[in-house]
Amino acid sequence: NIIARIKGETVMVDRSQIDYADVSPRQIVSVATACVPFLENDDCTRALMGANMQRQAVPLMNPHSPFVGTGMEHVIARDSGSACVATGPGVVTYVDATKVVVAEDNGNEKTYELTKYRRSNASTCLNQRPIVWDGERVERGTILADGPAMENGELALGQNVTIAFMTWHGYNYEDAIIMSEKMQSQDYYTSVHIEEYDIECRETKLGPEEITRDIPNVAESACRNLDGRGIVMVGAEVKEGDILVGKVTPKGQTDQTPEEKLLMAIFGEKSREVRDNSLKVPHGGAGIVHSIRVFKRKEDHELPPGVNEVVKVYIVQKRKISEGDKMAGRHGNKGVISRINPVEDMPYMSDGTPIDIMLNPFGVPSRMNIGQVLEVHLGFAAKKLGVKFATPVFDGVSNTDLRDIMKESNSSPDGKYVLYDGRTGEAYDDRISVGVMYMIKLAHMVDDKLHARATGPYSLVTQQPLGGKAQNGGQRFGEMEVWALEAYGASHVLQEILTVKSDDIAGRTKTYEAIVKGKDMPEPGIPESFRVLVHELQALAIDVRMMDDAGNEMDLKQMEQEELKEETTLDFDPSTLVNDAESNEDLTIKDELDEEIPEAATVGFDDFGEEDQ
Repeated sequence: NIIARIKGETVMVDRSQIDYADVSPRQIVSVATACVPFLENDDCTRALMGANMQRQAVPLMNPHSPFVGTGMEHVIARDSGSACVATGPGVVTYVDATKVVVAEDNGNEKTYELTKYRRSNASTCLNQRPIVWDGERVERGTILADGPAMENGELALGQNVTIAFMTWHGYNYEDAIIMSEKMQSQDYYTSVHIEEYDIECRETKLGPEEITRDIPNVAESACRNLDGRGIVMVGAEVKEGDILVGKVTPKGQTDQTPEEKLLMAIFGEKSREVRDNSLKVPHGGAGIVHSIRVFKRKEDHELPPGVNEVVKVYIVQKRKISEGDKMAGRHGNKGVISRINPVEDMPYMSDGTPIDIMLNPFGVPSRMNIGQVLEVHLGFAAKKLGVKFATPVFDGVSNTDLRDIMKESNSSPDGKYVLYDGRTGEAYDDRISVGVMYMIKLAHMVDDKLHARATGPYSLVTQQPLGGKAQNGGQRFGEMEVWALEAYGASHVLQEILTVKSDDIAGRTKTYEAIVKGKDMPEPGIPESFRVLVHELQALAIDVRMMDDAGNEMDLKQMEQEELKEETTLDFDPSTLVNDAESNEDLTIKDELDEEIPEAATVGFDDFGEEDQ
């Protein structure tokens, strides 16, 4: 009896009942899974991670195809659609960075235009590089130019790096990765990112917004990169907080006198006040302006209702690998870079070759992804022999073949070598597994995740800071984190986190004032969330009363009024708070002082800016 499939179920049947046989062992796995060498030696959960993480690879500036592949790399690159492929046979007559010209056998001359530095939806860079020579003969299906993440017509997601399975002063605890500075300085894992920022000019009740270089209360030096229209120039190097597009929005004029109304009617726009609403470079967005696109309604571009003009600015960044970036192999062995060592501190082999990356040996046994160990040995032999190996899924290199290849390349029979400490020059006590592994940089980069906030927007209902980097929010301190501080008895820290750092409206204003003036911190007041809770209970027809220590009833409304009075009679200028704020549309402390809401029930959506809605 042999194993067979009937209607998708695996069964044991007599060989005489077999109707069909599989053509290839790899036809039962997906494209991504077919890229994992020694898949048959990996546990299924890790093989799944390995396949999925290859999709999160960031295209590198100069990638290399793997020394140990599966033979699918060329097929995937050709069929991916990102390469430039010849449509017919002929001879290349002209090549440069932007186009390839082929004189086809049928007498036609075909020009292939190459994609140069375009932005992808993942904010990475799409760029094609020609790999054919003038006078070279090409056939139909020949790859003329590599796309992103390709090298010489093969899929190239990462780099072949020399790794050692060893610990190093605890820096690769919990799957962390220790890397040599060479990877950073020689741009092994450097990638190009193009970010898109856009701004809309809308029609408001008070008149249209406009794009201009003439922005109120902004120094001329802040507009140094803007052209006459008020849009940043291509090629300008911009830092965080720099103006990309100058935009002014008409300010609402309340309680106009009849004289002002008359002047307004005569001079129209002239006397109207405007506020700065420019597009600025957000945190982590510094780079070089790559290109600009302008869409206008009057030039018959299709724009959403109420929008007169849209400006899109593209900023390009070159990101080197750094601590906190996530990397992975093809066997589900992922980790975060914890330390980048100088090359001279890395362990080195007896011929002086320094190790590029140190991985924790404890990442292998419990995960049961032994494929990575076999890949390391075969990769080292491939590097020494100067060849590349294709070991197809379920049909790859056997143990005997691997032993013979290692013998031929003069590698150690067990793949272990004496390593020397780069700092002391002494040999380590035991021999260490060293080899070449294919490592990939993943899209989870620390530059995108790092975030900090001083003041910023607050939620309208709870008056707590918003969440998430996109809203310039705060770090959520949840119920379980509160328990942790309670367990430590850190009562003062806990009190300020739950009041003045969050939703004690009067308290946070007073605290800011105290910090500005260098005074002692005031006593925290009642958090807004408590009031929300009281109102919710009252909505459920539950009478909630407040008592003081003596048992006397306290009037919550009256306390609110007193707090409001205190808040509006502050003896310092709250407008100073907004100078450092991210954007004038943020609901900062100044806005709370200016736009105090007497009755929540009477508030319509029109009373707030677009973001606050």
